[in-house]
Amino acid sequence: MSAIALVVAAVALYALAYRFYGAFIASKVLITDPHRKTPAYRLENGYDYVPTNRWVLFGHQFAAIAGAGPLVGPVLAAQFGYLPGALWILIGAVLAGAVHDMVILFASVRHNGLSLIEIAKKEIGTFSGILTAIAVIFIIITALAGLALVVVNALFKSPWGTFTVGATIPIAILMGAYMKWFRPGKVMEATIIGVALLIISVVVGPFIQHSSFASALTFSKKQMTVIIATYGFIAAVLPVWILLVPRDYLSTYMKLGVMLLLAIGVIIVSPTLKMPALTQFIHGGGPIVPGKVWPFVFITIACGALSGFHALVSSGTTPKMIENEKDILLIGYGAMLAEGFVAIMALIAATSLIPADYFAINVPPAVFAKLGMHPVDLANLSAMVGENVAGRPGGAVSLAVGMAFIFSKIPWLDSLMSYMYHFIILFEAMFILTTVDAGTRVGRYLLQEAFGGIYAPFKDKNWWPGIIITSALISFTWGYLVYGGDISTIWPLFGTSNQLLASLALAIGTTVIIKLGRAQYAWITFIPFAFVSVTTLYASYLNIVGNFLPKGKILLVVLTIMIMLTAIGIIVDSFIKWYNWLIKKESYQPFAADVEIEKT
Repeated sequence: MSAIALVVAAVALYALAYRFYGAFIASKVLITDPHRKTPAYRLENGYDYVPTNRWVLFGHQFAAIAGAGPLVGPVLAAQFGYLPGALWILIGAVLAGAVHDMVILFASVRHNGLSLIEIAKKEIGTFSGILTAIAVIFIIITALAGLALVVVNALFKSPWGTFTVGATIPIAILMGAYMKWFRPGKVMEATIIGVALLIISVVVGPFIQHSSFASALTFSKKQMTVIIATYGFIAAVLPVWILLVPRDYLSTYMKLGVMLLLAIGVIIVSPTLKMPALTQFIHGGGPIVPGKVWPFVFITIACGALSGFHALVSSGTTPKMIENEKDILLIGYGAMLAEGFVAIMALIAATSLIPADYFAINVPPAVFAKLGMHPVDLANLSAMVGENVAGRPGGAVSLAVGMAFIFSKIPWLDSLMSYMYHFIILFEAMFILTTVDAGTRVGRYLLQEAFGGIYAPFKDKNWWPGIIITSALISFTWGYLVYGGDISTIWPLFGTSNQLLASLALAIGTTVIIKLGRAQYAWITFIPFAFVSVTTLYASYLNIVGNFLPKGKILLVVLTIMIMLTAIGIIVDSFIKWYNWLIKKESYQPFAADVEIEKT
């Protein structure tokens, strides 16, 4: 199959969905109000609540939600063939993921930027609020572990990659200072400076790799884990304008730019998808994902079609910065569709590789030896990118190789494959780290709210001891899981946890729509909620009995069971409330009745 067909299908479907389905939800279901003053203005503090340009905020939202999932998930799911992943990405992003993000963002904006936990408590009840708090804390830890593990596997023993990724931190700080102090409001000037410095950091990479600095930038997996966790802590503590927002904004240009260039490259090169539509592994027994295509393709592509982690961003940093409710369509629905396009391009890059080379990169050498396959271009690919790419599981390396290989087919670019490979590694790492820093910050918010019930000062978002303690706890816990885990255990845990959180968020979204007095439209969240709940609970059970228990991963078993029980509790509580309101006609407090309404 030609890759061009997938690109055209994605662009056409997503454009139509945004124009019609997203606009329908904004105008008829949520009825966003452009005259209503948002929390960014009413609660402005220059720290978390900061009115932000809609395009800059779109960049932040896109960068924060589009972490490892849309890049790595489709690559790993390519084990089943290109068709299952492509269908889920195309249909799921339109009917599930974008709806999920948009509804939760709207609910949080109306609740003064409160978290998903507080929204559940106010709209469903205290019981669901408590269960949501427990589930979210565990889920965000496992999600960040899954995301960070991919960066660790891509950057260990890679001084070039470590240098270029590390350089993005001072570049982002410079951009933040430029827009805050030196040239306030000059976004384009800061963008040009940031992009230019980013390109320079990639170009000088080979000189760093072959210099005396290389040894100081060469780290083991354990060392890289500590470095990434430390970065997450620092990013969660600093004000958003210093590092988080400018870095996310900068990375968005890179992300969308690389995906656009890849789309152009696919059109020019017109590669054939060498992976078949369906492989023998759809029945289970695969070397990367051990289960059958259902339910495992839906938890392996844990972003790109639907992601519960997005609910934490849509009820975390973004609602505190949105300038106008009319921007909810662009930022909530639009950013998710952009992520879906990224996922399609990642799937194309992976499935354009010869299957034997794909598996040689994505599984350990000992496992690959048992598959009876023989690499075709692997040695040549390693020589072209300047690194041994065999046996580097996690999806990031095979994606970078696949994308660089497509680019190398364009005239005059074949000699630049090593630069392209490391540029794409930088692109992937920035994708992931923007989610890690935003996710760690959201985790900080959640812990502050939870600890605030025990000691009131924690609820004060400006209380520095609370900021530091909660940031350190979140960073340490997900860092601990990465330190002792691998892709075969952490990614399935992340996938099931992430999709269960999505089902909970969709249940909360259904409640929001009912309490808005528009129960006739509740199907837009209820249908994806029902499908994802059944699929993910079944996948969680299979993970326990078929993956974690045989490997003796008792901690992961306990985490999975706790998340399953909290999810079931919230689902049951929601069904009881829906039955009472819709069937028994019991009265209920309308949505957001306790939130101040203030017109501009």
